[in-house]
Amino acid sequence: MNETETQERESLTTTESEASLSERKLQIAQFVQTTPDYYSRQFDKIDGDSKFVWTFNFWAGVLGPIWFSARGMWNWGLAFLIIETFAVVQIIRGLFGDLSAEAWERIAKIEGTLELRRQQLASAIENNTDKIDVYQRAVQSLEDAIGGYRLEAQQLEGTGMQIAILGILALLLIKGIQAVIANTLLAKRFSDWLSDPAITSGLPVRSVALSTCFTLIVLAATVTHYSFPGLYPWLIQFPTEHAIRLTSIGWVESFFSYCVENGETFFDAITFAIRVVLDALELVFVETPWMVIASFIILLTWLSAGPTAAIYSGAFLLYMGLLGFWEKAMTTLALLGTAACLSIVIGIPLGMYCARRERFYTFIRPIMDFMQTMPAFVFMIPVIAFFGTGKPAAVVTTMIFGGTPVVRLTVLGLRGVPEHVREAAISFGGSKWYLLTRVDLPLAAPSIRAGINQTIMLSLAMVVVASLIGAKGLGEDVLEALQYANVGQGILAGFAILFCAMILDRIVQGERK
Repeated sequence: MNETETQERESLTTTESEASLSERKLQIAQFVQTTPDYYSRQFDKIDGDSKFVWTFNFWAGVLGPIWFSARGMWNWGLAFLIIETFAVVQIIRGLFGDLSAEAWERIAKIEGTLELRRQQLASAIENNTDKIDVYQRAVQSLEDAIGGYRLEAQQLEGTGMQIAILGILALLLIKGIQAVIANTLLAKRFSDWLSDPAITSGLPVRSVALSTCFTLIVLAATVTHYSFPGLYPWLIQFPTEHAIRLTSIGWVESFFSYCVENGETFFDAITFAIRVVLDALELVFVETPWMVIASFIILLTWLSAGPTAAIYSGAFLLYMGLLGFWEKAMTTLALLGTAACLSIVIGIPLGMYCARRERFYTFIRPIMDFMQTMPAFVFMIPVIAFFGTGKPAAVVTTMIFGGTPVVRLTVLGLRGVPEHVREAAISFGGSKWYLLTRVDLPLAAPSIRAGINQTIMLSLAMVVVASLIGAKGLGEDVLEALQYANVGQGILAGFAILFCAMILDRIVQGERK
């Protein structure tokens, strides 16, 4: 009886194993759609060994980037396309290209200059002027250059076959690599497809057509351009229409003119709000006796980051005072404080709102990307148009550049709060206000502090740029040093800006993690 049961169990196990293998073959056939038996054997071999398994896919090697892209592995297809294009370019250049064309063009240009110098030399000899030696040296130098370029051209003409052979070897090597790793990469994609059916499988006609057209266009254009330069000028110069550029400039100028004319009240209100905060901070930092401000900063650093950081802060403040940077450093801190305070007051609530509203955050994320990536000198143009020059415009420019990190890191911190902690607070009857103030914000505080720190540091990075539009402070010294090549002044003022950043960083971050 026991023997019969054992046989039945073995039979059932065998049946289940065969069913599992049959199901796997069906899945592989559904995924690859071409030669399923071949891929089934290769995938079994690859999955059966933890090490890299050497296989060879002939068609992957022949078709190269087209095969990888058609199978949905565009990252590999693009990488192989770049390498194959380079190899094909070397082959065509070596066999059919004029490798010495550039050298002969240089020779032709130099010969024109040489003829002019010879005429000047002949005229100088005829008139017996004191420039005969100068022209003789110039003629000799040009003749030597022509001889060097001629030698280079002759050498290049003899290296065509070597370049072609190197290109062929490189092409064969990359084809071999593609054939060897193709099955391993496809097996990994098959595993991903089993867990995510949305991944493209098989060989869709659209993918095949797109990868083929893209590969052929890239190869044809690149090979033609590099192997036969100048044959088709439109491959180098984009067919630009000058009227389109002029029309676009006119539209942009009309838009900004309309905004300036109709938004005067709005921009005046923003300028007034900035002025109120800026004047208050300048009164605190600039007008208050220096010993009061220094004592306050040192004490604040002590309380936040400990005695060592306080000693360093005192040394930094002493540096600024002894070298005459005190008033300008305080002006810089007032300007920076205005921009940072406004960025933080706006950024943290905005980040809290975005953290729970994905659609709104998706909407403003491209705007923040624009604010961070657009060069400062570009968005200074509309700022000057709306606010003029001076400190309010400098504050707005600094806010645009440095205001986004606090929003992003507030969103990151609030979204990183563990959901089970929030659920526990809700289950014990916590209100939305309690959840925000006692759960979300305390757990997100390290990320929010990092955002505040980054906003302050990026605002300091704008000190020199802001000085271009009328902001006073340490940036003015750096800008003056750049204009007059005053190395010492620029370096000393730069260190003063660095020390301001270090003091603020210690105060904001503190020593507690």
